[in-house]
Amino acid sequence: MKKVGEEKTGLFKKVESINVSRILRELPRNVAFYFFTSTGNYTGECAMSLGDFVRKIREVDIKSMEFHLYREDFEKWVTETLEDKELAQEIEKLRKQNLSGESLRQKLHAVVSKRHEQLQRML
Repeated sequence: MKKVGEEKTGLFKKVESINVSRILRELPRNVAFYFFTSTGNYTGECAMSLGDFVRKIREVDIKSMEFHLYREDFEKWVTETLEDKELAQEIEKLRKQNLSGESLRQKLHAVVSKRHEQLQRML
């Protein structure tokens, strides 16, 4: 497991002593992110890692993206489960832009995939 010192990279200003391997790890099913379009309406999709989350953003119903973004579910999962506060802050900024539809999907995918690529390079 590699720890990373302070670094400046694009959207993500600093990465201080984070455990990159921990953020990128495959998660057990009980803490995966489960996508719903509304309360009780499961899409059948879940993300079991940050890489999986990047892929699912492209595939999952846009109603699910909107539902979870505006409930702050993505921020909570990224902070509490993946333990990546930097990414959670970027998702929060995105949420405050009040996006919807494909614009939301594209911007969310750009932010999350950029972070994923950055972390992959640090391994």
